[in-house]
Amino acid sequence: MIVGSVCMSHSPIMDKNRASPDTEKRFHAALNEARNFVAAAEPELTVVFYPDHVNGFFYDLLPSFCVGIEGQSIGDYGTAAGKLNIPQDRALDLVRHVMDRGVDTAISYRMEVDHGAMQPVELLADAYPLSRIIPIFINSAADPRPNFERVRAIGEAVGEWARAAPERVLVLGSGGLSHDPPVPALATATPEVRARLINGGDLSHEQRMIRQNRATTEGIAMRAGNSKLLPLDPAWDRMLLDAFLAGKLDVLDDTSDRSITETGGRGGHEVRTWVAALAAMGPGYAARELFYEPIDEWITGMGILSATAA
Repeated sequence: MIVGSVCMSHSPIMDKNRASPDTEKRFHAALNEARNFVAAAEPELTVVFYPDHVNGFFYDLLPSFCVGIEGQSIGDYGTAAGKLNIPQDRALDLVRHVMDRGVDTAISYRMEVDHGAMQPVELLADAYPLSRIIPIFINSAADPRPNFERVRAIGEAVGEWARAAPERVLVLGSGGLSHDPPVPALATATPEVRARLINGGDLSHEQRMIRQNRATTEGIAMRAGNSKLLPLDPAWDRMLLDAFLAGKLDVLDDTSDRSITETGGRGGHEVRTWVAALAAMGPGYAARELFYEPIDEWITGMGILSATAA
């Protein structure tokens, strides 16, 4: 049975770039509410819709969706590295159900997930263990991306599977809201970066530290008002949150990806994970906003929302 959903922004630099004490106090109070929601639901299995930050999926073979059958966390930005506890039989059963419902998804027996999947799992597991997970990648960083109709379709299919499942299933959506992280684009990349975007491969420790320090530095610059990244857009975030609270998951159907990039930033596309997670709750779901504030130091419009099925 499906026991609920939590959608939340992630920011891998929240431990390095400290926001104001009052902001952090409000954020952590809301995070505790989300943890209590999860603990009360007592999930036995967690499905995580997540975006990748060009760490596990590359242009050599780029699916719109991919379900992890086996996988590991790469441990970036301080998340725990290691093999994920994915119940293979249940993940394959989920895949078959999704494909029977007309949604083509890739599968991976060697999925590598980054902080986009692991940060919310680790933050929410503080009050209740979320040890068994099924990660579902939704391409949000690399053009072309799946449209929102297809994102809803995979969410609805997962929700249908979860409602019939013998386990108590929690669904997470990790990503968004407005933010513009310094992620390279294939069209404008240098030859070296272009090769990395296509071929992938492990980053060296030095390369990973350079990437992580760049994000930290941009957060400081954004707070000071001299970042070259697109500013956060509270009005865009508010529009999305109000739509999600009202059950209007088609809110971005007529919005081009270019417009999303220009308004919500390159990271704004990650809101696809929220759409999928809420679609899994089915029509008439009840959602509650636990937190929203644009936090420049974290380069993200930070939101947390919980939802239950009708």
